[in-house]
Amino acid sequence: MSQLTSVDQIAYLDAAAATTIGRHYKRRAVDALDLRPGHAVVDVGCGPGTDLGRLADAVRPDGLVVGVDRDGRMLAEAARRVAGRSGIDLRAGDAHGLPLDDASMDRVRIDRVLMHVDDPATVLAQVRRVLRPGGVLAVTEPDWDTLAVADDDVETSRRFARFVAGRVRNPTVGRDLVRLSVRAGLRVRSVEAIAVVFEDFGTADRILGLRRNSACAVTAGELTDTDAQAWLGRLTAGPSLASFTLYLVTAEAA
Repeated sequence: MSQLTSVDQIAYLDAAAATTIGRHYKRRAVDALDLRPGHAVVDVGCGPGTDLGRLADAVRPDGLVVGVDRDGRMLAEAARRVAGRSGIDLRAGDAHGLPLDDASMDRVRIDRVLMHVDDPATVLAQVRRVLRPGGVLAVTEPDWDTLAVADDDVETSRRFARFVAGRVRNPTVGRDLVRLSVRAGLRVRSVEAIAVVFEDFGTADRILGLRRNSACAVTAGELTDTDAQAWLGRLTAGPSLASFTLYLVTAEAA
């Protein structure tokens, strides 16, 4: 959910998916797709294949799940995880030019990918292209401008939140999903705002990078080392609370 080096991306994605809120919103997103046996579904930016098995189970016995990712390391890990599974096809490709035929998919799933792409509007136009009439998109994206960390030093928390948001290419794409979907020619069916809340320092640190990102903020001159260390000390001692908003939008191709 936050900016990472390529070395630890897979471990990070696994950790985020294993949290209580990660399991909750992923289940909500799959439920929103209303998958049926025989459906063809594409997971755009499938990463290490975290959710491919769940999608494949929902469209068995004769459905198809296509996992698309531009990162060869992610696809290799996905291939390892789904080895021996039928009905799963992994393809190298960019979300801005999906390697799929027009009107070939019943369902499209996007999970925290648009915040990283060069042009979310182009990606959603591609989604509209590959969806069959009546096909459904379920897209989940954060709004990093809603990040809040509770502490007596409100200004340091605000500076930290602004720094984290500034490191994401499209930090507010979550709130823009409805507008972008409509412009792509999709009809929005539902919008859900999911509060992502961390009540212990360890989990918040793993997912939000409290230590890592505050150190980067110090290096960038956005925080002083004194303020950052005092802030982290209080957060570590607890009680701890951090949160942001995740948007789940479901849309349909006319």
